[in-house]
Amino acid sequence: MVVAAVVLGRWGGIGGADGGPGTGGAGDAGGVTVVHGVIGSEKRGYFEDPDVAARLAELGYRVEFSTAGSRSIATNTDLAAEDFVFPSSAPAAQKVREQGSGLSVEYPFFTPMAVASWRPIVDILAQQGVVTEDNGMYVMDMAKYVDLAKSGARWRDFGDAFPSPRAVQIRSTDIRTSNSAAMYLSVLAYEFEQRDPAKAGDVNYLVEQISPFFTGQGYSESSSSGPFAEYLSQGMGAAPMVMVYEAQFIEEQLKPNSRIRDDMVLLQLSPTVLANHGIVGVSAEGKELARLLTQDEELQRLAARHGFRPSTSGSLAEEMEQRGLNPPADYVNSIDPPNYDRLEQLIDGVGMRYGTLAPPPTQEEEQ
Repeated sequence: MVVAAVVLGRWGGIGGADGGPGTGGAGDAGGVTVVHGVIGSEKRGYFEDPDVAARLAELGYRVEFSTAGSRSIATNTDLAAEDFVFPSSAPAAQKVREQGSGLSVEYPFFTPMAVASWRPIVDILAQQGVVTEDNGMYVMDMAKYVDLAKSGARWRDFGDAFPSPRAVQIRSTDIRTSNSAAMYLSVLAYEFEQRDPAKAGDVNYLVEQISPFFTGQGYSESSSSGPFAEYLSQGMGAAPMVMVYEAQFIEEQLKPNSRIRDDMVLLQLSPTVLANHGIVGVSAEGKELARLLTQDEELQRLAARHGFRPSTSGSLAEEMEQRGLNPPADYVNSIDPPNYDRLEQLIDGVGMRYGTLAPPPTQEEEQ
């Protein structure tokens, strides 16, 4: 099922006669150009922001969209019916671009992958040398985390601070459906490539090493909103460490009625991988929208308000400081994710360890 939403400009109105999205292709409504696209759902809040809609209306555009996962956007989208597509990773955006010589890609904003955790957990990890602190910012050494997780350690092994029988594992979403899990997989693949460079090109070796980090979690949800919602509502016992987009955590911090508490901690990863949001322009109007999202200072500033790191102007740090919040730490270092086809090989390989091959992406799946 397509999850549809419409962003209204100052002139109102919608593209579809039934109240849903239009049939594709740019149109004109009340003095604005209507463009339709498919986006990763983590950008929904940005496009539904009335200030974003108003700024786009001033620039002569109204955006209508449906949401889908990045894997679905890259392989299942009928580009002829869209003005643009906006997945949440560079590999997916480049895969789309390869489908037509006239397509363009802009990268308006990005967000590093991070881990949402808790102060007692951070204290345990710091004692084990996995987490370090610098001026109130916390960094997780992924190589040391991998060692700790591979040892089979459980939280109760480290005393009474968190006497849980749970294994020391970062919780992610289902690798078969979720881009955030695929970004986590990218970091793990890098770590194991560094450990045995002679096997860096061996997909079977990497799958063998990476799989326990996913299958060992037990049930995994298909959307990154699920684990983060449990982190916010159910506490440390249910979600001691959760793989998140940094923007998810910061967007929640910036809300007037934020559910982020003093004992919640955002851990930067070293190395991390960037979810680089690439908008692929299909029609001329879609290409202009991509340019505006990337170059317009107000749209860039509004992206920061939703936790994203703008690519050309605006500042996430300034946005947070204006709200009395500590700005995020600069990510220590980052890696490039594998190209799309290589990533798909790894996803399918790990997916087989769940007992079934990765299911075909659907429109409901998470970015």
